[in-house]
Amino acid sequence: MARMTAARAAVEILKREGVSTAFGVPGAAINPFYAALKASGGIQHTLARHVEGASHMAEGYTRTHAGNIGVCIGTSGPAGTDMITGLYSAIGDSIPILCITGQAPTAVIHKEDFQAVDIASIAKPVTKMAVTVLEAAQVPGVFQQAFHLMRSGRPGPVLIDLPIDVQLTEIEFDPETYEPLPVYKPAASRAQIEKAIGMLNAAERPLIVAGGGVINADAADLLVEFAELTGTPVVPTLMGWGLLPDDHELNAGMVGLQTSHRYGNATFLESDFVLGIGNRWANRHTGKLDVYTAGRTFVHVDVEPTQIGKIFAPDYGIASDAKAALELFVEVARELKAAGELPDRSAWAASAQEKKATLQRRTHFDDIPIKPQRVYEEMNKAFGPETRYVSTIGLSQIAGAQMLHVFKPRHWINCGQAGPLGWTIPAALGVAKADPEAQVVALSGDYDFQFMIEELAVGAQHKIPYVHVLVNNSYLGLIRQAQRAFDIDFQVKLEFENINSPELGVYGVDHVKVAEGLGCKAIRVTDPAELGAALEQAKKLAAEFQVPVVVEAILERVTNISMSTTNDISNVVEFEEIATEPGHAPTSIKTLKV
Repeated sequence: MARMTAARAAVEILKREGVSTAFGVPGAAINPFYAALKASGGIQHTLARHVEGASHMAEGYTRTHAGNIGVCIGTSGPAGTDMITGLYSAIGDSIPILCITGQAPTAVIHKEDFQAVDIASIAKPVTKMAVTVLEAAQVPGVFQQAFHLMRSGRPGPVLIDLPIDVQLTEIEFDPETYEPLPVYKPAASRAQIEKAIGMLNAAERPLIVAGGGVINADAADLLVEFAELTGTPVVPTLMGWGLLPDDHELNAGMVGLQTSHRYGNATFLESDFVLGIGNRWANRHTGKLDVYTAGRTFVHVDVEPTQIGKIFAPDYGIASDAKAALELFVEVARELKAAGELPDRSAWAASAQEKKATLQRRTHFDDIPIKPQRVYEEMNKAFGPETRYVSTIGLSQIAGAQMLHVFKPRHWINCGQAGPLGWTIPAALGVAKADPEAQVVALSGDYDFQFMIEELAVGAQHKIPYVHVLVNNSYLGLIRQAQRAFDIDFQVKLEFENINSPELGVYGVDHVKVAEGLGCKAIRVTDPAELGAALEQAKKLAAEFQVPVVVEAILERVTNISMSTTNDISNVVEFEEIATEPGHAPTSIKTLKV
């Protein structure tokens, strides 16, 4: 046995649980932990500019590779409350991150001491466990349980709050004999899988809806093999995008109200059976449930038993880790194929591909100001299949999901359920930190970009290069489009005349100057013909200077992006751009419905 502070024991456990990277902001109440972090070595720390930013960096880090668990660290009081958005984002998308906070001494926690807040109670609704450790001897067990919970069942975040006196107390702990707890994940039985495949085989037009749970389980290859064995087209959810390449012959496209493809919705509406694996039937995927479920039989496979039947009752449910289920799905399908007992789905798959070939949205526009569709067209040309895209919310993300191409799992890294503005910059830094050799490309509208713009300095300080595509219309574009239902355009304009950058006109904020002031490189583009060259230059600058590089595209002020206004996947409004005046919405709009 060895005698050490509880803070040192916690650091030693982090290393033995596989942690090599942490993000955070030190402070008085967490300094003993930072002292242990420095003394122990072996964990590289990245100093954030905002504690919420650190939590999103941890998210991006986790989402990049299977097995990663991002760690973010902050002091007491506001550091913990700043992390709540990151915890909410992580639990919504089933992402394991560990938040460690300092706390006032145990004797004064409930005496309104400086920066003493009951962070465990605040964090409980958005974590799998949130605890303030009051006894130093419990620190090793609490950290061991934290990793067990983060990895077991449906993954998710944990917050551990450490009073300063608890951190400093010496305990007996032997790191050399420490062992992680076994991870628990429910597993399907063969009988369950045989029944599900029997239901699939009885259908004429089946689909697989594959969600982020397949990616979390590192089971994309199994999913593709099962789809190919059975000839079943696959609809990836937004969180599952990249499970199979966009150009795969069984990729039927995404379904939904916003981040969807015309061909994906059209194929789904013709289906008669849906096998959902590792998905949660998110409302922006399903829309109105009566439309989504009508005429279809559903099987739902999910690692979390209480998720089955939560949104609607499937015809058959299986509580199972996606990988455990897919191993059996593949095993049974192989046997049936060898026996010649699998139906021929080639005509159904071909009809999905025919829709994919004919129901594309237009992207090529030569207009000045630039139309956003052209930006995504140029991004597809400039960035190859190895690119890891990072984005969070807004018309930029919705249009990006409609028009970009993704070819591998964990190459579309998106905050799905929470969608907090400001997420993209710190998450992209976490992704680039986790995969330094990757081409990381972030995508933001101007408002998302401004929310946590200070985190660009983290990339400059720590030499974390990536390319950030900023589409700027000086508008809250998504909210502006949603306000059409109320016949208003209220408090969504970001326009003003910047006295220091008059060349920008009403676009106001000079993002180039701000980015350069934070130690990064930036390029502004106003002509669509120059987008391709700017993106290529950005890649070179990022490689040369090892800093984030911003490519700002000055867009037309108003563009309506295809989506449903009636919460109905059969009624997505498609905007066909007709003649426009520069900077204005189409004077004539043709609505096209699937």
